[in-house]
Amino acid sequence: MGCQSQLSCRDGCGACCIAPSIASPLPGMPDGKPAGVPCAQLLADYRCAVFGRPERPAFCGGLRPSAEMCGDSRGAALQWLARLEVLTAPERGPSDILTAH
Repeated sequence: MGCQSQLSCRDGCGACCIAPSIASPLPGMPDGKPAGVPCAQLLADYRCAVFGRPERPAFCGGLRPSAEMCGDSRGAALQWLARLEVLTAPERGPSDILTAH
């Protein structure tokens, strides 16, 4: 995510609150958030209910809009973040693969 920019969040997007997993607890999701699942704090207008508040996970605060991440649409942002999730997921060992079926 090496892009530095002064972009603002796209209205009606919320991709960063849906695509990535969040390992730390957050309000309404004490065990974290699985990838692809909307965050419990995502409002109907795709804004974060805990933005700027202490209970907002550090992971969320570290995500900053960039041309690379956000692309030119909400769909592009969801796709880029989903790919990042796959690329940064912990590697599964042989026993994980055998029990995943």
